[in-house]
Amino acid sequence: MTDTVWAPDGSSLVVHADNAEYLPTLPDGAFTLIYVDPPFNTGRVQKRQETKMVLNAGGEGDRVGFKGRSYDTIKGALHKYDDAFSDYWTFLEPRLVEAWRLLADDGTLYLHLDYREVHYAKVMLDAIFGRECFLNEIIWAYDYGARAKFRWPTKHDNILVYVKNPTKYHFDSAEVDREPYMAPGLVTPAKRELGKLPTDVWWHTIVSPPARKRPATPRRSPRG
Repeated sequence: MTDTVWAPDGSSLVVHADNAEYLPTLPDGAFTLIYVDPPFNTGRVQKRQETKMVLNAGGEGDRVGFKGRSYDTIKGALHKYDDAFSDYWTFLEPRLVEAWRLLADDGTLYLHLDYREVHYAKVMLDAIFGRECFLNEIIWAYDYGARAKFRWPTKHDNILVYVKNPTKYHFDSAEVDREPYMAPGLVTPAKRELGKLPTDVWWHTIVSPPARKRPATPRRSPRG
């Protein structure tokens, strides 16, 4: 664990530690945004090979990039972990309780899971936060990976959004990147120029395979 101590008026801080041990050292209500991306309990070993691309001046690299430039692929460390839990909720629940404690009164939690555990997580967060504090379920849809043959292919993740106080949470729609209207001719020029607020379905055509999935240590979020 780093010796650096987090402070609300300090610089950005990345802590390499077990967050179950580190989170209790942080003060109550210190964060306006917490994003948690834990293991999904897939039952498989997850692994990710670090790679970097180095320009090959002779044009004989194994990859071709922008403007036809040639690159060599340099492999680095292989990271992996066993994403299988005999009691997943004993692992996740205390971290979600800590997230509730660490949120400011106007704070928001984003919990990123998939179809395997998200429904149980919704019930758990209803108990921790209160059902009235549920704000959104965001569907992160993509088109990447293997195709199922005997069921509908699962091509989305779920992000549950909860607020600490449903009458006082912070959400600044003016700061959100807008997207084009699907039927621009049906809206005013002013609306067409501004673009529309994204919905709770986020479509991404390519999503890289997950790197080292782990519960995220909360970080400060600037207030808009």
